[in-house]
Amino acid sequence: MKRLALGLAAALTLSAAALAAQAATLKATLIVPDDDERLDRSRAERAYLGHPTGPAEDGVKLALEEGQFELDAAGAAVEVQTEEAADLAAARTTAVAAEKAGAAVLIADLPAEWLLAVTDAVKIPVLNVSAAADPLRGANCRANLFHIMPSERMRADALAQTLLSRKWSKLLLLVGSSPIDQQRAQVVQAALKRYGLQVVANKPFKLSADPRERNLANPLLLTAGTQYDAVWVVDSDGEFARALPYRTVLPRPVVGDAGLVPVGWHAQFERFGAPQVSRRFHKATDRPMTAHDWSAWMAGKALVALASAHPKGPNTAWQQALGKAQLDGSKGVSMTFRPWDGQLRQPILLTDGQGVISQAPIEGILHPTNVLDTLGTDAGEKLCKAPR
Repeated sequence: MKRLALGLAAALTLSAAALAAQAATLKATLIVPDDDERLDRSRAERAYLGHPTGPAEDGVKLALEEGQFELDAAGAAVEVQTEEAADLAAARTTAVAAEKAGAAVLIADLPAEWLLAVTDAVKIPVLNVSAAADPLRGANCRANLFHIMPSERMRADALAQTLLSRKWSKLLLLVGSSPIDQQRAQVVQAALKRYGLQVVANKPFKLSADPRERNLANPLLLTAGTQYDAVWVVDSDGEFARALPYRTVLPRPVVGDAGLVPVGWHAQFERFGAPQVSRRFHKATDRPMTAHDWSAWMAGKALVALASAHPKGPNTAWQQALGKAQLDGSKGVSMTFRPWDGQLRQPILLTDGQGVISQAPIEGILHPTNVLDTLGTDAGEKLCKAPR
C-alpha cells in the first residue's frame, strides 16, 4: 500500500509538472499614478467613505495568493507587474511597452483622462479599478475597456432606490463648486428623476480660507429655509461632507458623500463570505478593505478565472473570455460584464461607516431581465456606441 501511495504521488507530481510545462503564463500589468495624491497620508488617515486608503496592488496580490490553488489545479500561471506613471504620456508609454512585452490584460488605477489614453494606445483589454465617471461607460466608452469599479450612476441609483423604499422623497441637494462635483450632481439628478424623487432646493457650498466666504460652508445657513426628508451632499473632496451630519437645521439624515454612503464594498459587510475576505485583506495589509481594494481584488480574481479556464492561452483566448466571465465577489450573486458598456454588474452597499445598513437593488425593484441593471445605464439608453 505504501509503495502504491508513493507511486500515485509520483504520478500526480509528474502530471502537475507536465501541465505546468504546457501552460502559458497570463501576463498582466497594473499601471498606477506615481506619487498618488489620493494616498497622501493625511487623506488616508481620514478614511473618507468611498475614497482609497492604500495601493491597488494590495488587492491584486491577495487575489492571486487566494487563487493559487485553483491555478495549480489547472496547471495555469498568472504574473502581474506593477508600473508607476508620472503623467498621461508616461502611462500611455507604459501601456504600449507592456503590450509589446506580452501582457494579455492591463489593470488601470488611473484618472479618467489617463485611462482613455492608455486604452486607446493598446488593443488588449483594460480593467478599470478606480475611475467612476459615467462618460467612460457612455460617450467615451471603448470596446476594450472593462469597468470593475461601479459608476457614479450605479451608486446614485442605489441610494435613490434606498430613499424611495424609506419614503424620503423630498431632498435638499448641496453641491460643491468643483467641476467634478457639478458633473456628479447631474448624475444625481438623473437618478432622482428615474425614481421619482424631488429636489426641493439645490444649494452650492464652498470651503474657503477667506473669512468673507465663511457662510458658504455654514451647515445651518445651507440647510435653513425649506422642508426636506434628507440632505444629499455631493462633495468629491469629502472634507465638507464629513462635518455635515448632525449639523443640519432640521433633524434629518445626510446621504451621498457622508452619512449614508453607497459604496462597492465595506469591511463590515457580513454576508456571503465577505467577512472572511475582509479579514484576509486586513491581515495582509493591516488596514480595512475599501471599495477600491475590492475592485483591485476582483481584477486579480478575473485574471485567475481566465488563466484557469484557458491554461494554455494564448492571449487572444484570455481576451475573448473576459467579456463572458462569471465572477464571484462575495456579494451573493454571480457577476458579469454588461455587453453594452463593459461595466461589471454588482450589488451596491449602503453604509454609515460603522456597518452596512442595506444593499441595492432593493427588494421590490423589478427589471425585465436582470435586476442588477436597475443600477446604472441600462441597455436601452444606448449611450455607448463602441462595438463589442
